[in-house]
Amino acid sequence: GHEEEELGNLLIGGAVLAGFLMMLILEGSGIGHAIHEEHHDHHDEHGHEHVHHMTKPWLLVLGLSLHSAADGLAIGSAAAGTSEAVTALVAMAVLIHKVPAAFSLGVFSMHEREDRNGSIRDVVLFSLATPVMIMISFYALEGLDEHLIALAMLFAAGTFLYVATVDTLPDIHNPETGREALKNVLIGVVVMVLVLYGADASGLIEHGH
Repeated sequence: GHEEEELGNLLIGGAVLAGFLMMLILEGSGIGHAIHEEHHDHHDEHGHEHVHHMTKPWLLVLGLSLHSAADGLAIGSAAAGTSEAVTALVAMAVLIHKVPAAFSLGVFSMHEREDRNGSIRDVVLFSLATPVMIMISFYALEGLDEHLIALAMLFAAGTFLYVATVDTLPDIHNPETGREALKNVLIGVVVMVLVLYGADASGLIEHGH
């Protein structure tokens, strides 16, 4: 009925908001997903610019690993559902941004730790977080009601929404890069809408009744 539909809409919004708030709380408590830098100009005879990273290596590894776990939740919950197309789309989106994230973490860790073994351990932990969470979420959600699986995906989507928003806002607020950043965001949105519309029109996305 009408009340059930309203409750469903509330749960949809609540799941996305919960994912967004979780990332906000983690970031606020210092467990971030991004490498923040402070640039100090020292006008000495060499004219060197010194870079000081605000984030401690283990906090960054933890933050990125938690974000990777959210990626795993998205893929695992999609796989636990019935649509192979959705699973493929989510997995592709995750893989595309995992490569540069792992590279950035490796470079940052080598710079901060100055210990190769520690850096390798950081990247391995980050790399394992997604596949481990895929298996956990898949076996935990498999066979459950499709609405619960959808809510798990929406929670993961909320974490993605936070990262996408927070990472692009500084560029959008910057007068030099604002227009270009906004244009790229809008292009990305249009591309994803077209991909989803195409997948839906070709019958790759199943609709629950």
